[in-house]
Amino acid sequence: MEFYFDTREEASVAAAGRIADALRRRLDAGLATSLVVSGGTTPGRCFTELAGTELPWSEVTVLASDDRWVPSDHDDSNEKLVRDTLLVDKAAAAEFFGYYADGKTIEHRCKELDAEVRFMPFPFACSLLGMGADGHFASLFPDADNLNEGLDLESHTMCLPVQTAASPHARVSLTLAALSRSDEVVLLFFGEDKRAVYEQCRDNGDQYPVSRLLRQKRAPVHIFWAP
Repeated sequence: MEFYFDTREEASVAAAGRIADALRRRLDAGLATSLVVSGGTTPGRCFTELAGTELPWSEVTVLASDDRWVPSDHDDSNEKLVRDTLLVDKAAAAEFFGYYADGKTIEHRCKELDAEVRFMPFPFACSLLGMGADGHFASLFPDADNLNEGLDLESHTMCLPVQTAASPHARVSLTLAALSRSDEVVLLFFGEDKRAVYEQCRDNGDQYPVSRLLRQKRAPVHIFWAP
């Protein structure tokens, strides 16, 4: 489903409502409940709206779709962003599952995470994702050497280390195989340039990583966009 809005405020608030509904469905059914969220500037208003939403947050586990390989108190850390902007107010009771570990290489930690993610509340109630102008989502960038593994829907790999020229930091990313194990995906993005990329992916196949997200059939993808 596609939802287009006049303002980013409207899109963000609507996306938060969709995510809250997905969480409620699992919580009301007494099911283990988890939420995947993206980093960056796009989800900020959505996080604020969610943080003020009445839910039994203590029963929700939150994890990032991806993160930079930096300590959790680093300004570039998605974990820090999520803790500072989402896990506040009513959502402060939610549990956060972090990726970074001192004294470990990113490769070793990703192997650990590959196993640990499987023991989280699974499938995810919802995955809130963004999209770059280069068509990446999570940290599945077009120039990543292991992009094919990250986009392989049938892969048994849940988590990968990623190197990309788009970032000064190595990154940890959930794979499409992991993210597609969501009850639904909310894809929130802004701007005419990204809309043009999205429409190419939707209409013309496989030239961007996000094309594979849109083509998979496991998790319905709901589009929330504003200029």
